[in-house]
Amino acid sequence: MRRTRQQARETRDQILDAAERLFAEHGVSRTSLEEIALHAGCTRGAIYGHFRNKSDLFVALTSRVMLPMELLVAATVDAAEQNPLGRIRQLLLYVLGKVVVEPHSRRVFEVLFTKCENTKEMELVLERQHDAARNGRKYLELGLRNAIDKGQLPGNLDTARASSVVHAFLGGVLRDWLLEQDSIMLPRDAEFLTDVCIGMLKYSPSLRHARAQGSPP
Repeated sequence: MRRTRQQARETRDQILDAAERLFAEHGVSRTSLEEIALHAGCTRGAIYGHFRNKSDLFVALTSRVMLPMELLVAATVDAAEQNPLGRIRQLLLYVLGKVVVEPHSRRVFEVLFTKCENTKEMELVLERQHDAARNGRKYLELGLRNAIDKGQLPGNLDTARASSVVHAFLGGVLRDWLLEQDSIMLPRDAEFLTDVCIGMLKYSPSLRHARAQGSPP
Protein backbone atom coordinates (compact mmCIF):
# COMPACT_ATOMS: atom_id res chain seq x y z
CA MET A 1 0.00 0.00 0.00
CA ARG A 2 1.36 3.40 -0.95
CA ARG A 3 2.28 5.55 2.02
CA THR A 4 0.13 8.60 2.52
CA ARG A 5 1.58 12.10 2.80
CA GLN A 6 0.57 12.16 6.45
CA GLN A 7 2.51 8.95 7.12
CA ALA A 8 5.51 10.35 5.27
CA ARG A 9 5.42 13.54 7.38
CA GLU A 10 5.13 11.50 10.56
CA THR A 11 8.14 9.37 9.59
CA ARG A 12 10.13 12.50 8.73
CA ASP A 13 9.28 14.06 12.09
CA GLN A 14 10.25 10.84 13.91
CA ILE A 15 13.61 10.86 12.16
CA LEU A 16 14.22 14.51 13.04
CA ASP A 17 13.16 13.98 16.67
CA ALA A 18 15.49 11.00 17.00
CA ALA A 19 18.39 12.87 15.41
CA GLU A 20 17.77 15.87 17.64
CA ARG A 21 17.99 13.77 20.80
CA LEU A 22 21.05 11.83 19.64
CA PHE A 23 22.92 14.90 18.40
CA ALA A 24 22.29 16.62 21.75
CA GLU A 25 23.53 13.56 23.64
CA HIS A 26 26.51 12.49 21.54
CA GLY A 27 27.30 15.29 19.09
CA VAL A 28 26.76 15.39 15.36
CA SER A 29 29.90 13.63 14.12
CA ARG A 30 29.56 10.77 16.64
CA THR A 31 25.99 9.96 15.64
CA SER A 32 25.45 7.66 12.66
CA LEU A 33 22.45 7.39 10.39
CA GLU A 34 22.08 3.78 11.54
CA GLU A 35 21.67 4.95 15.15
CA ILE A 36 19.14 7.58 14.09
CA ALA A 37 17.16 4.99 12.13
CA LEU A 38 17.16 2.61 15.11
CA HIS A 39 15.87 5.27 17.49
CA ALA A 40 13.32 6.50 14.96
CA GLY A 41 11.99 2.97 14.42
CA CYS A 42 12.72 2.95 10.71
CA THR A 43 15.40 1.82 8.27
CA ARG A 44 18.39 3.74 6.98
CA GLY A 45 16.71 3.58 3.56
CA ALA A 46 13.74 5.46 5.03
CA ILE A 47 16.09 8.23 6.09
CA TYR A 48 17.44 8.49 2.55
CA GLY A 49 13.85 8.74 1.36
CA HIS A 50 13.67 12.11 3.12
CA PHE A 51 17.26 13.39 3.34
CA ARG A 52 20.30 13.16 1.06
CA ASN A 53 22.76 12.70 3.93
CA LYS A 54 23.39 13.59 7.55
CA SER A 55 24.19 17.18 6.67
CA ASP A 56 20.86 17.58 4.88
CA LEU A 57 19.11 16.04 7.88
CA PHE A 58 20.85 18.44 10.25
CA VAL A 59 19.91 21.45 8.13
CA ALA A 60 16.26 20.35 8.25
CA LEU A 61 16.52 19.83 12.01
CA THR A 62 17.87 23.32 12.70
CA SER A 63 15.30 24.83 10.34
CA ARG A 64 12.57 23.80 12.79
CA VAL A 65 13.63 26.55 15.20
CA MET A 66 14.70 30.17 14.95
CA LEU A 67 18.20 31.10 16.04
CA PRO A 68 18.63 33.70 18.83
CA MET A 69 19.70 36.56 16.55
CA GLU A 70 16.93 35.71 14.07
CA LEU A 71 14.44 36.21 16.88
CA LEU A 72 15.92 39.61 17.71
CA VAL A 73 15.41 40.82 14.14
CA ALA A 74 11.72 41.11 14.98
CA ALA A 75 12.63 44.00 17.26
CA THR A 76 13.91 46.10 14.39
CA VAL A 77 11.87 45.47 11.26
CA ASP A 78 9.33 48.21 11.99
CA ALA A 79 10.78 51.71 11.89
CA ALA A 80 7.48 53.00 13.34
CA GLU A 81 7.91 51.00 16.57
CA GLN A 82 7.30 53.51 19.36
CA ASN A 83 9.09 51.54 22.07
CA PRO A 84 12.07 49.93 20.31
CA LEU A 85 14.15 49.47 23.45
CA GLY A 86 11.22 47.87 25.22
CA ARG A 87 10.74 45.58 22.25
CA ILE A 88 14.41 44.57 22.30
CA ARG A 89 14.14 43.87 26.03
CA GLN A 90 10.99 41.82 25.49
CA LEU A 91 12.65 39.65 22.86
CA LEU A 92 15.80 39.15 24.93
CA LEU A 93 13.57 37.87 27.73
CA TYR A 94 11.80 35.60 25.25
CA VAL A 95 15.05 34.14 23.93
CA LEU A 96 16.56 33.56 27.37
CA GLY A 97 13.34 31.98 28.64
CA LYS A 98 12.51 29.91 25.57
CA VAL A 99 15.49 27.56 25.67
CA VAL A 100 14.31 25.77 28.80
CA VAL A 101 10.58 25.63 28.15
CA GLU A 102 10.61 24.59 24.48
CA PRO A 103 12.39 21.22 24.12
CA HIS A 104 13.19 21.46 20.39
CA SER A 105 14.83 24.88 20.71
CA ARG A 106 16.81 23.85 23.77
CA ARG A 107 18.22 20.72 22.13
CA VAL A 108 19.02 22.49 18.85
CA PHE A 109 20.73 25.34 20.70
CA GLU A 110 22.69 22.79 22.74
CA VAL A 111 23.91 21.09 19.58
CA LEU A 112 24.76 24.34 17.80
CA PHE A 113 26.52 25.95 20.75
CA THR A 114 28.29 22.97 22.28
CA LYS A 115 28.23 19.89 20.01
CA CYS A 116 28.49 21.08 16.42
CA GLU A 117 31.89 20.38 14.91
CA ASN A 118 33.29 22.68 12.25
CA THR A 119 33.35 20.10 9.46
CA LYS A 120 32.49 20.15 5.78
CA GLU A 121 29.19 18.38 6.29
CA MET A 122 28.12 21.15 8.67
CA GLU A 123 28.91 23.97 6.22
CA LEU A 124 25.29 24.86 5.44
CA VAL A 125 24.34 25.03 9.13
CA LEU A 126 27.40 27.07 10.02
CA GLU A 127 26.67 29.38 7.10
CA ARG A 128 23.16 29.92 8.45
CA GLN A 129 24.62 30.76 11.85
CA HIS A 130 26.99 33.29 10.28
CA ASP A 131 24.18 34.83 8.24
CA ALA A 132 21.92 35.02 11.29
CA ALA A 133 24.65 36.74 13.30
CA ARG A 134 25.54 39.18 10.52
CA ASN A 135 21.94 40.06 9.65
CA GLY A 136 20.93 40.12 13.30
CA ARG A 137 23.63 42.64 14.14
CA LYS A 138 22.69 44.77 11.13
CA TYR A 139 18.99 44.90 11.95
CA LEU A 140 19.55 45.23 15.68
CA GLU A 141 21.64 48.30 14.91
CA LEU A 142 18.61 49.79 13.16
CA GLY A 143 16.57 49.13 16.27
CA LEU A 144 19.17 50.82 18.45
CA ARG A 145 19.12 53.87 16.19
CA ASN A 146 15.36 53.94 16.47
CA ALA A 147 15.71 53.83 20.26
CA ILE A 148 18.14 56.78 20.06
CA ASP A 149 15.62 58.73 17.97
CA LYS A 150 12.95 58.00 20.59
CA GLY A 151 15.23 59.28 23.37
CA GLN A 152 15.58 55.84 24.96
CA LEU A 153 19.34 55.56 24.44
CA PRO A 154 22.20 58.11 24.44
CA GLY A 155 22.69 60.00 21.19
CA ASN A 156 26.39 59.11 21.06
CA LEU A 157 25.85 55.35 21.38
CA ASP A 158 28.10 53.44 18.98
CA THR A 159 25.34 51.30 17.50
CA ALA A 160 27.67 49.01 15.54
CA ARG A 161 29.72 48.17 18.62
CA ALA A 162 26.60 47.90 20.77
CA SER A 163 24.88 45.44 18.42
CA SER A 164 28.02 43.28 18.44
CA VAL A 165 28.08 43.36 22.24
CA VAL A 166 24.42 42.28 22.44
CA HIS A 167 25.17 39.39 20.07
CA ALA A 168 28.21 38.32 22.11
CA PHE A 169 26.29 38.71 25.36
CA LEU A 170 23.38 36.57 24.18
CA GLY A 171 25.57 33.84 22.74
CA GLY A 172 27.80 33.79 25.82
CA VAL A 173 24.88 33.50 28.23
CA LEU A 174 23.33 30.63 26.28
CA ARG A 175 26.63 28.80 25.85
CA ASP A 176 27.60 29.13 29.53
CA TRP A 177 24.18 27.99 30.67
CA LEU A 178 24.19 24.99 28.33
CA LEU A 179 27.69 23.97 29.44
CA GLU A 180 27.40 24.62 33.18
CA GLN A 181 23.70 24.86 34.06
CA ASP A 182 24.52 26.01 37.58
CA SER A 183 26.33 29.37 37.37
CA ILE A 184 23.45 30.71 35.25
CA MET A 185 19.90 29.48 35.81
CA LEU A 186 17.41 29.97 33.01
CA PRO A 187 14.66 31.04 32.88
CA ARG A 188 15.08 32.18 36.49
CA ASP A 189 17.87 34.65 35.64
CA ALA A 190 16.42 35.79 32.30
CA GLU A 191 15.11 39.14 33.57
CA PHE A 192 18.26 39.92 35.55
CA LEU A 193 20.53 39.14 32.60
CA THR A 194 18.35 41.06 30.16
CA ASP A 195 18.44 44.16 32.36
CA VAL A 196 22.23 43.87 32.63
CA CYS A 197 22.40 43.95 28.82
CA ILE A 198 19.98 46.89 28.55
CA GLY A 199 21.95 48.69 31.27
CA MET A 200 25.15 48.34 29.23
CA LEU A 201 23.42 49.98 26.27
CA LYS A 202 22.18 52.85 28.40
CA TYR A 203 25.14 53.58 30.64
CA SER A 204 28.42 51.99 29.51
CA PRO A 205 30.93 54.69 28.44
CA SER A 206 32.77 52.02 26.43
CA LEU A 207 29.83 51.88 24.02
CA ARG A 208 29.98 55.59 23.22
CA HIS A 209 31.54 57.16 20.15
CA ALA A 210 34.92 58.68 20.95
CA ARG A 211 34.80 62.50 21.16
CA ALA A 212 36.17 64.30 18.15
CA GLN A 213 39.56 65.88 18.75
CA GLY A 214 39.17 69.33 20.23
CA SER A 215 35.56 68.79 21.28
CA PRO A 216 34.54 69.88 24.79
CA PRO A 217 34.54 67.19 27.54
